[in-house]
Amino acid sequence: MTLKTALGAATALSLLATTGAFAENLVIATVNNGDMIRMQGYTEDFTAKTGHTVEWVTLEENVLRQRVTTDITTKGGAFDIMTIGMYETPIWGKNGWLVPLDDLSAEYDAGDILPAMSGGLSYDGTLYAAPFYGESSMIMYRTDLMEAAGMEMPAAPSWSFIAKAARAMTDRDAGINGICLRGKAGWGEGGAFITAMSNSFGARWFDMDWNAQFDTREWSDTLHFFKNMMTDSGPAGYATNGFNENLSLFQQGKCGMWIDATVAASFVTNPDDSTVADKVGFALAPDNGLGKRSNWLWAWALAVPAGSQKTDAAKQFIEWATSKEYIELVAANEGWANVPPGARTSLYENPNYKDVPFAKMTLDSILSANPNDSTVDPSPYVGIQFAAIPEFAGIATEVSQEFSAAYAGQQTVDEALAKAQAITNDAMEAAGYR
Repeated sequence: MTLKTALGAATALSLLATTGAFAENLVIATVNNGDMIRMQGYTEDFTAKTGHTVEWVTLEENVLRQRVTTDITTKGGAFDIMTIGMYETPIWGKNGWLVPLDDLSAEYDAGDILPAMSGGLSYDGTLYAAPFYGESSMIMYRTDLMEAAGMEMPAAPSWSFIAKAARAMTDRDAGINGICLRGKAGWGEGGAFITAMSNSFGARWFDMDWNAQFDTREWSDTLHFFKNMMTDSGPAGYATNGFNENLSLFQQGKCGMWIDATVAASFVTNPDDSTVADKVGFALAPDNGLGKRSNWLWAWALAVPAGSQKTDAAKQFIEWATSKEYIELVAANEGWANVPPGARTSLYENPNYKDVPFAKMTLDSILSANPNDSTVDPSPYVGIQFAAIPEFAGIATEVSQEFSAAYAGQQTVDEALAKAQAITNDAMEAAGYR
């Protein structure tokens, strides 16, 4: 079925859907990731079915987080739908800042949402955001460069193997970096990556009394390992590279390996966008033999701010965008490899999707991530690449800035960790945790 066919089939429905209802214009804030950009191209299907129109505000990840947080905490009312994630949703739901999604239609089949996703987007058993796509993180690597280096990627590699392989695949004269990783400041950018990585080194943000732990050997080992590996094998300017920058480098053939969101797999294997589409393999995120891998758990999800005057129309959009039918719409037009992944159980039971080369590794990565048990030593917080407390975003943004400054050579790793320790303990004391 083509998009034109789908729109034609929807025309009859649109009259029924809008009879007796006022057509709204919905303002939606979203992130500038590929799947979200793709969704914008299909919104005429939603308009044909409901009569509602959509106005998009598409922002870089760090800016999106700032804008939606400011809007919801000040009751600004700028957006009818916000794209948020597993960090914000339970906190904002608890505060009464989001409209519950406990009355979605039976046809929507909320029970089909993967438990890892619905659990992370709920508070006290109530869903407050619906996942557009879900993700963990995994290794994406150039099979040709790995072979040329005389090495073979294990299904579940260690960090020592990754560092060795990165150095073997690096070819500065050819402009090939052995590894591309996030160094960009921002709690959800480089901060998310290094926190997930630190778990596998035995680090944690806080001990059980909420004391910061950046003065430990485990955090020192994490940052020194990361910086040394990236200095030897990473791209110039990696301290300012986030998801989109590394995606572009990989698609251009300039990365031997990239460890990042599983959702990127469809973009690095798409021959329309990637010069290395037929040379990509996948493996679980690395570990250090301590029982914790360095993969995270996340969903970019759609939520309705409390107090919205367009709640009914907003819920209609959320049902449309996160439905089984939307997945089929994308599959019909762009192929099963390009549907939004990681959100619904039925997708991974679909025989059409089982042949997608990264489908199993994506699901395995999601299922192996446990936000309730993410650190080697006990920790008082829930979360893998974040600590699910309201203060974390502000603290981690500052800490990630110090880390990025160390990556860029503006200060030493030890200086960055000392500042992170002070920033975190001061903030936690001011918030009453200590």
